[in-house]
Amino acid sequence: MAARRRAKRDAAAGARVTAPAARVRMTGAERRQQLLDVARALFAEKGFDGASIEEIAHRANVSKPVVYEHFGGKEGIYAVVVDREMQSLLDRMVSTLDGGGPRELLEHAALALLGYVDEAHDGFRILVRDSPVASASGTFSTLLNDIAGQVEHVLAHEFDSRGYDDKLAPLYAQALVGMVALTGQWWLDARKPKRHEVAAHLVNLAWNGLSHLEHKPKIQHSPRG
Repeated sequence: MAARRRAKRDAAAGARVTAPAARVRMTGAERRQQLLDVARALFAEKGFDGASIEEIAHRANVSKPVVYEHFGGKEGIYAVVVDREMQSLLDRMVSTLDGGGPRELLEHAALALLGYVDEAHDGFRILVRDSPVASASGTFSTLLNDIAGQVEHVLAHEFDSRGYDDKLAPLYAQALVGMVALTGQWWLDARKPKRHEVAAHLVNLAWNGLSHLEHKPKIQHSPRG
C-alpha cells in the first residue's frame, strides 16, 4: 500500500512538472514583440517554408488566432521580421558613411556589416536566405543597392578629386558592397578568423586595389575562341 501511495505521489509530481506553463498576460505591444522574437528565431532556424503558424503559436504559448490577429498569417509576420532586419542593417551601414577619410569609412562599413552578422546572426541568416515572400521594403539585393547608393556618393567625390571618371562610382560601389556582403555571408557560418581580422583583410584587398587603380583599365588576356 505504501509503495502504491508513493507511486501515485511521484506520478502526480511528474504531471505537475510536465504541465504546460501558464500563459503570461501581456499588453498588445508586448505580445506583438514576443511573437516577432519567436518568429525571427524560427525563420532563421527553418526558413520561411519550414516554419508554420502552429509552431510560432506553440513556442509563444498562445493560440493560433492570436498570431492571425496581430499579423494576418505567416506571410504577414515574415514581412515584418524582414523589414525590421533590413532597416536595422541599413541604419548600421549608413551611419558609418558620415565623416572620416575614405579608408576609415571603408573600415567602419566592413566592421558594421560584420558586427551585424555577429550580433544579429539570426536576422542576417533570414535576409540572405531565399524566400517566396517580398517584404514592403524589398529584397536583400535591394538593401545592398541602397547601401551601394550611399557608398557611391563617397566614391564619386574621391574619384573626382583624384582625376578618375566619377561616372564609374556606381560600378565600384556595387563591387565593394558586394564583396563585403558575400564575405559576411561566408563568415556567418565560418566564424574564423575573428571579426576585426576579417574586416582588416577586406579593407586590405579593397584599399590597396583602389590605391592602384588604372585610369583606363583593359583586359590583357582575352579567352581564346
